[in-house]
Amino acid sequence: MNKQYAILGAAALFAVMVLPAGPAAQAQKRLPNAPTMGLMASLSQATGSAAPASPQQTPQASTNQAPAASAAPTPVTGAIKGTNTAAPFGPQLTIAQAEQMAIRNNPNISVSRLLALAQGQVARQARSAFLPTATANLTAVGAHYDSRLSGDGTLNSPRILDKAAGGMSISQLITDFGHTHNLLKSAESNTRAEIENSRATQLDIRLAVDQAFYQALTTQAVYEVAKQTVAERQATDDQVGALEKTKVKSLLDLSFADVQLSQANLMLLDAKNNEQVAMAALNNVLGSDQDQQYTLVDQTNGNPPPAPENPDTLVQTAFRQRPDLAALNDRYTAAKQYATAERDQWFPTISALAAGGDAPVRDNLFQTPWYFGAGANVSIPVFNGFLYNAQTKEARYRASAAQQQMRNLRDMIARDVRTAVLNAQTAYQRIGVTQSMLDQANLALDLAQARYKIGLSSIVELTQAQLAQTQAQIQYTTARYTYQTALSEVNFEIGQ
Repeated sequence: MNKQYAILGAAALFAVMVLPAGPAAQAQKRLPNAPTMGLMASLSQATGSAAPASPQQTPQASTNQAPAASAAPTPVTGAIKGTNTAAPFGPQLTIAQAEQMAIRNNPNISVSRLLALAQGQVARQARSAFLPTATANLTAVGAHYDSRLSGDGTLNSPRILDKAAGGMSISQLITDFGHTHNLLKSAESNTRAEIENSRATQLDIRLAVDQAFYQALTTQAVYEVAKQTVAERQATDDQVGALEKTKVKSLLDLSFADVQLSQANLMLLDAKNNEQVAMAALNNVLGSDQDQQYTLVDQTNGNPPPAPENPDTLVQTAFRQRPDLAALNDRYTAAKQYATAERDQWFPTISALAAGGDAPVRDNLFQTPWYFGAGANVSIPVFNGFLYNAQTKEARYRASAAQQQMRNLRDMIARDVRTAVLNAQTAYQRIGVTQSMLDQANLALDLAQARYKIGLSSIVELTQAQLAQTQAQIQYTTARYTYQTALSEVNFEIGQ
């Protein structure tokens, strides 16, 4: 059976090359001889690479362009190796420039930095307890003669005297046996956590940029394929229509050609919409509210490096480098230090106080116009309704919860790294598989066109071959950029 198909295919090719061409045959020869090459040229232009040579021009190309479907892609010869998309319609933008632009303009970056600065001020607030407190006072009093404060809710009844005076009081904490010190350490740990959160936000934005950038590259390349497909299908429809008028082809053939043209136009509409949506998503992650259009520069290699093989090594790298894990570790440290500070409230507090001033206007009972005094105070907590006990236990429970959250995050990181590596390995293998599928679709389309010209097959076989070739083009393009996105996700998961 296979031998019969081989003989039939050889006879078809021989008939195309040798038989004389009458008027109807000349119309048949005007059918697109190799839309495969046209689509490949379009997609290559979409990424800035050279189109593969046609099999008629380079007989050796067919052997080089048929790699076996293996676990890893073979080197691509004449495939898409471009440096940019189609004709420029906006400023050029590389992925590195996009990442820098997003870090400068994305509001989430500013939010994370501002929160880190705000937390730094919390540490300054805690540190202020170690410094002296000075307060200046200006007081003027007019009192009823020989009156006292007897109904203000205090045990003593101080006398009120006429005066106009000014003075200053200074207080200084000597020690509270670690309470303030641990509060300061907790605030500093929280500050480090916010700094790590800022780094984590930058990694989030970089990953979002990479995903949006490669998605936009994919949609732009697919849009160029769709435009070329419409042109090829339009040419086929026109030529089948001419053959139908000469009664060489039937009205059924023309109807199938019309359907294929309509499907190509629908694909073009969807591709254009997807391209605009992808560009809007890219502008959003770049921190812009404008409808800016870019010519995206594809700097990926036609033969990309293989995917990482050992996820366990990358898991250990992620444990060392992930900023969100470092931030949660700092939160746990801060929670432990805060719990210690709450326990230290039971310790005595020793402080010093000094006050001095002058009273130029005063009652006659004042013996001297100026005053000064200094002393020390020891405050010892005895009982406060178990407040300190409850606060200490609350802080310890929260510290234990933070520790469990850190363990949970480590488990999630290990899972995500392994998943990202597996996805990258699969995406890498898909490049080889889709390349092989594309080569097979190209060959199938060439054979289907030859068979259709000499009347050995129907328009259905030709249209199916065209559709398979277009789908193979799109899947190969998608596989290339999906692999680049997968590599970006691996780098994100390990904190790079």
